[in-house]
Amino acid sequence: MNDQALAVDSITKTYNKGRPNAVQVLQGASLTLDRGEVVALVAPSGAGKSTLLHIAGLLDTPDSGSIAINGVEMTRMGDRARTATRRGQVGFIYQFHHLLPEFSALENVVLPQLANAVPRRHAETRAHELLERVGVGARGAHRPAALSGGEQQRVAFCRALANAPSLLLADEPTGNLDPATSEQVFGALMALVRETGLSALIATHNLELARRMDRIVRLEAGRIVSG
Repeated sequence: MNDQALAVDSITKTYNKGRPNAVQVLQGASLTLDRGEVVALVAPSGAGKSTLLHIAGLLDTPDSGSIAINGVEMTRMGDRARTATRRGQVGFIYQFHHLLPEFSALENVVLPQLANAVPRRHAETRAHELLERVGVGARGAHRPAALSGGEQQRVAFCRALANAPSLLLADEPTGNLDPATSEQVFGALMALVRETGLSALIATHNLELARRMDRIVRLEAGRIVSG
């Protein structure tokens, strides 16, 4: 069995291609992520971290190169197969929680499961379990506006893991929080990742947090270099 949860090989991406204002963001970026490995992705703002994560998670397509998830090459697959893989195998966390404001915390974790045809009763049970694991189980009935920033981001973690993905991609998941809250929330995220055996690629500016992961890689001049 292939031991790589993610393999990104020689990815290139240029925005506004063929125009005077073309920007080449990725210039042959390659990285691998082993099963159960947690890797920090470090780079300055504007270096292309979000682009790389979006391509790795099948939200965007590269100009060239390939992406394999759990040993399956995805680049040439059709939209339906890519969508099915993204929904079933990949979880996303962003700097801003993007919770649906009209739904409770519990409902925000239930909804992705319903989209994957999970029966509501099972979806609610899993949502309760995830919220409890990150310490916000008692806040499940509250809407996002009634939650603190740290609580909102913990709910976002649970939503990302609702469908039991094997791969987690996180883009500055604590970047919008104050240092004390960031520390608490990152601790909750790492505990959840380790407990579930997830493979994770986590972009962060915070070198202190990055050093707590298994490995650090850097994005420089559109390419991945070792930490």
